[in-house]
Amino acid sequence: MSLLVCAWAAPSALAQQLNPFEGDASAVTAGGALFAGRCADCHGADAKGSRGPDLTPRWAAGATAESTFATIRRGVPGSIMPPSAAPDHELWAIVAWLRSISITPRLVSSGDPARGRALFAAQCQQCHRVAAQGGSLGPDLTQIGLTRSREALVTALRDPSASVAAGFHTVELVNRGERIEGVIKSEDAFSIQVLTVDGRLLGLRKAALATIAPRSESLMPVFSTDKLGDSELEDLLAYLGTLREPGTGAK
Repeated sequence: MSLLVCAWAAPSALAQQLNPFEGDASAVTAGGALFAGRCADCHGADAKGSRGPDLTPRWAAGATAESTFATIRRGVPGSIMPPSAAPDHELWAIVAWLRSISITPRLVSSGDPARGRALFAAQCQQCHRVAAQGGSLGPDLTQIGLTRSREALVTALRDPSASVAAGFHTVELVNRGERIEGVIKSEDAFSIQVLTVDGRLLGLRKAALATIAPRSESLMPVFSTDKLGDSELEDLLAYLGTLREPGTGAK
């Protein structure tokens, strides 16, 4: 693969902030192969997410070739994504492939966004932030209307443990007899930082803990039809579809 990539690498262009391989079919093909070998284990073969997040809506959410290149190069501190030491032209090829498959999710709903906003305030805002309001136990939803499809949001509500976002995996700890449940915010060989269900951010030494039990289930409750009817689901989806930029959304 390195020989194939080198065949279209342009050293004089590699320092540019705009992707020198944007729209280059051979570079896109090579980038797809590089992604499959290095990134698909976490992000899925189609880049729609697995252990890592869905990358297909990055451009719709405001990412650029430069910011995507920088993320791959530097990694994401506090997450499972490491920095990359690969040559610039290989990273630009991966960026070109990601750009070629980028999508803008279309969230269609027959619901009422104003009613959905009220539902969100009552049932979701304690854990999820929109702009400056809400909790931090779950992912920030300020731009969720740009980055997630209708199907993904329905799954997140009806079956939240089907796919837990990176940075929001659950753990149960026992510290001096106290049972603690929360999401792991950072972890190394000696310590763990957890945001608890009651909003505390705790940094704990692993050696002092009686139990550290990672869980596959999401802390988010299952919004089954008896808890959130189909018409209420449509209202909530309609509201989430309005969340596209900081400070926006149905009033």
